[in-house]
Amino acid sequence: MNAPTDPSQIATVHSASQQAAPAQPAQPPHIRRHTLERVAHAALQIGATLSQNGASLRVAHEGARMIANGFGVEVLGMRSGYTSFEITVAYGRDAITRMTQIGPHGVNHRLDFAVRELALRASAGTMAPEEIETELERLKRDTPRHPPWLVAIATGAACAAFGRLLGADWLAFIPVLAAASVGQGLRHILIKRRVNVFVVAAIIGCVSATLGGLGARLAGSHTMELAMMASILLLVPGVPSTNAQTDIMDGYPTMGSARAIWVVMIMVFAVTGLWIAEFLLKVQM
Repeated sequence: MNAPTDPSQIATVHSASQQAAPAQPAQPPHIRRHTLERVAHAALQIGATLSQNGASLRVAHEGARMIANGFGVEVLGMRSGYTSFEITVAYGRDAITRMTQIGPHGVNHRLDFAVRELALRASAGTMAPEEIETELERLKRDTPRHPPWLVAIATGAACAAFGRLLGADWLAFIPVLAAASVGQGLRHILIKRRVNVFVVAAIIGCVSATLGGLGARLAGSHTMELAMMASILLLVPGVPSTNAQTDIMDGYPTMGSARAIWVVMIMVFAVTGLWIAEFLLKVQM
């Protein structure tokens, strides 16, 4: 076959070869390594905040993934422990791994769902990493909380109601309400002063059970033992227990096991406080 010699034919062949060649994806100029690091940091902060405020690990991972996907960044992997959160993100040939520490675990559903909404907005790609971090800090600072006195009274009422369901008589209702309310108020103060959470469980178990049992005895209740048990129901970690089961079922046995062990430890220290109260009041269960 003779090669084309006419310049117009050569130009046509060259143009056709360019059209036939597959286009190579070009890295957008706004995704640089520094930006990739900022995206990873924002995703870490979202995931860690969700994890330590009552969300299951699957939800925390999904929140972090939504942040990365909003920038067109691929998440190569995530790893979560009870005190750490790690993510590996990549764009083109650049890949980085970052890790952050998770603070004390608690339950704050208002903040939890506010952060989920932030992750959903950021997934649209309309926010810069710095804007996401700024908004997250604002949510941590400004998300409203119920006043401690209201939480204490509501907790006391819940424990007293559970006491009735467990078989405690009406004479023990007010003592249980008062004892659990005092216990919740004291727990708030101790946690704010960063006292070890297990020591707090033992102290509250002892104080609430003693007050509930003593109050029920003075009120003439015939269910003093049930009153003491109902007074420490505020220490039962319901959300962590549920999350432990959920994490294991979702395929995160390490995190689920860690949460389960934490739940067991809380209950051990709470029962230790109850035993001390029984000894002080000379009660035989």
